[in-house]
This record gives sequence, structure tokens and C-alpha cells, in this order.
Amino acid sequence: MDYTAVGVKFVIGILCLILQINLFVKKNLAPSSPIDQIQNFVLGGIIGGIIYNESITIIQFLIILLIWTLIVFIIYVLKSRLRWARILIDGQPFNIIKNGQIQVKTCVKNGITANEIMMRLRANGINDTSQVKSAFVDANGQFVVIENNESNVKFPVINDGQINHDVLDLIHKDEDWLNEQLHQKGINNAMDVYLAEYIRGRLRIVNYPK
Repeated sequence: MDYTAVGVKFVIGILCLILQINLFVKKNLAPSSPIDQIQNFVLGGIIGGIIYNESITIIQFLIILLIWTLIVFIIYVLKSRLRWARILIDGQPFNIIKNGQIQVKTCVKNGITANEIMMRLRANGINDTSQVKSAFVDANGQFVVIENNESNVKFPVINDGQINHDVLDLIHKDEDWLNEQLHQKGINNAMDVYLAEYIRGRLRIVNYPK
């Protein structure tokens, strides 16, 4: 075995890993979405599976890594620019409890059992579904509960320029109300908003830099 070639491939693999972390502004490799997990698994498979394969040259190894990095970069660009691409790649949060009522069809469709729901509620200090104003399962599988006595919603009204209509329904507002709030602050389009949160009955907005 040519240990020099193995060492060079290993160094290239580590550099590619660092490049991907910096390109996608990731501080760690903890998966938070399906594409994050796929990225980590495939990159690990490429580095681990090819590094000891003497039939694949260093140049071929480098080309494979660059192709995968380009594919991941394109996916992240699509996610950041297109709402339908983000939903297709990462999925979207879905409501499993609304106004104290379990959404049974949604739970069955997504394979969530009653035992899992109650276990998650107990972990949040809740023993009765009637105490829940709304409960979501986030795109990364996180269970988010909003109790009846909570005035703040744990999901943004706008994120990355995209309006979250489910959140508007949750706070009993509509898109016309949101557009009026934006116009009052001199914003003509929700796509100009990086983040908008509904906190204590008021909309807090963070714009993209001009």
C-alpha cells in the first residue's frame, strides 16, 4: 500500500471538510436537517471508502470531492432562495395539536403514536392536551409546544424572506395584516425580511442588509 497517497488523500479530505464547513457557515457537524445528515454521510463515505482504494488516483479523488461540494452548494443555494426547494429538501413543520385537540390524521400520516405525544408533553411538564394551544414537529424532528398561557409564538412569522402562513393562523392574523405591518416600517416585500417574530403582540423585524 502506498501510504504517501493515503496520507495525501486524507489531508485533501480534511481540507474539503473544512471547506464545506466554511462555505455553509456551519459551526459543527450536528445534523439539523435531512440534507445535513446526507451531506455528512456521503462525505464520510467518500473519504472513508476511497482513501484506501489504490485504483483511484489523488486527482480522481479530488475531482469527486469537488463535485460533491458543488452539489451540496447548489442544494443550499436552492434552499435559501426557493421556498418549494426548502420544503422538498428539508420538509416543513406540521401541527399535531391545535387548541387542545390532537390532529389524529396528521399524526397517523407521519407515524407519530399517542404514546410518543404524551411522552413529549410530559417532558415539557404538561400532562393534559387541553393545556396545549399548539404543538408542532419541526423539520428536524424537534417537538415544539405552545401552551395556552403563552403569548409568544416559537416560530417566526417570516424567515429567510418566506411567510409562514401556519404561524399567521396560529396568532389569528392574515397576510394582509402582515403586509400592512411591513408597509408601516417601509418594507414593500416580505422577501426583504431576514426574520420577523411576533413577540408580546408586536412584530419584531430584522431586514437583510442593503
